[in-house]
Amino acid sequence: MNLWNTLVRFFQGGGHFMFPIAIELVVGHSIAIERYIYLQLVATKNRRLWNEIVPVLSQGNFRQVVQITSKSDSAVGQILNYGLARIQAARRRDDIEKAMEESLMEVVPRLEKRTHYLATFANLATLLGLLGTVMGLINAFAAVATVNPAEKANLLSASISVAMNCTAFGLMTAVPLLFIHAWLQTKTTELIDSLEMASVKFLNAITERRPDAPAPAAA
Repeated sequence: MNLWNTLVRFFQGGGHFMFPIAIELVVGHSIAIERYIYLQLVATKNRRLWNEIVPVLSQGNFRQVVQITSKSDSAVGQILNYGLARIQAARRRDDIEKAMEESLMEVVPRLEKRTHYLATFANLATLLGLLGTVMGLINAFAAVATVNPAEKANLLSASISVAMNCTAFGLMTAVPLLFIHAWLQTKTTELIDSLEMASVKFLNAITERRPDAPAPAAA
């Protein structure tokens, strides 16, 4: 209970700018949780599908690969479907590769979606904290201008202490959001790299097996 009372007094002492910072804190962490869950699901689906099609792909059975990928809603399945759909009509490896790159361009924005907001919220929280502190100091100096000189020192020190709450809260909001933003970006980059690697391995398998394999139906 004492901790809760301390937090309430800390929040109340920061002024009106504490409220937008608190909103950014809630929204930012909500986005972070949603992005983490989404990226984890994407990575799990990609891994499961890739492990399923690798043995079939190594045999050159592209028809069965089409059947597997067409039933999957994973990102790697979508990319491979684009490549498989072009095998029959494409004359060169580059044609298949371009089709898969086109699909990758559709997948990447979904992986990066909303993550950049975290860095924006972190910067805004810092700026709002500083602005709240500045406004608090302005009000503090305006208030002490009309009081008894003997009371000015005590009133000014108390007002400055309250005003600094806003900066402290802004920084406490910004630092975790910046860390989470960097971590999610790293995770997103790893996912994109894994998709590119899967595309290269798929193209290599086509190059090696295509002459001996029957042409698959378009996905």
